[in-house]
Amino acid sequence: MRIIAEESGVLDGAPGEEMVWLVDPLDGTNNVAIGMAVYAVGLALCARAEPVLGVVHDPVSGRTWSAIRGKGTLGPEGETLTLPDRPRPGRKNNPVLAWTQGHQVKSSDLAASALRMALEKQSARVLQLWAPLVAWAMLARGDIDGIVGYLPEIVDLPAGALLAAEAGAELRRLDGGPYELGIDRPASELGFVAARPDLLDRLLETTTSIAMPDGSFHVAF
Repeated sequence: MRIIAEESGVLDGAPGEEMVWLVDPLDGTNNVAIGMAVYAVGLALCARAEPVLGVVHDPVSGRTWSAIRGKGTLGPEGETLTLPDRPRPGRKNNPVLAWTQGHQVKSSDLAASALRMALEKQSARVLQLWAPLVAWAMLARGDIDGIVGYLPEIVDLPAGALLAAEAGAELRRLDGGPYELGIDRPASELGFVAARPDLLDRLLETTTSIAMPDGSFHVAF
């Protein structure tokens, strides 16, 4: 069995091993460094590159969320989490979103800047928590309405995405195509929109409209 950990790298298992553990022992390192209590621990088990188990633990509150593919998402008390099928009062036209991007994204990335600005114009707030697993747990609970990811980090993506998907969130690529979450895919193919089903089309109208001057995205999705 292989183990991929953000801090310690890759520990290879037996040849041909199809099971992979992804471990993010501290998602939100920069937040900890500045004394902001927004961070989480993430754990995912992938079979043939696809996540089948995801766990997110919040050390600050002591709460844990978990999901098994096809079995739903469980909250800290063992309750089943299900996303609301409509926005919370006052949020119909002003959703609260989270934005996540990989460490390799530079301030000079015009596509990232344009996309983030477009999302801010149609939202009540776009959170940039620098702890994606926290945002995924918030989406699974229904605290926020959606997440947009641009060149995301692969280590913390499967655990969080599985939590949200099993709670009822829908995921698409930034260009609107089907989203295939697999750890064997390059970061340029992992940009995503995750949201309540009723909000998804509206967000995709924005993501599919943001292009570079030559009509293409900064990266291929």
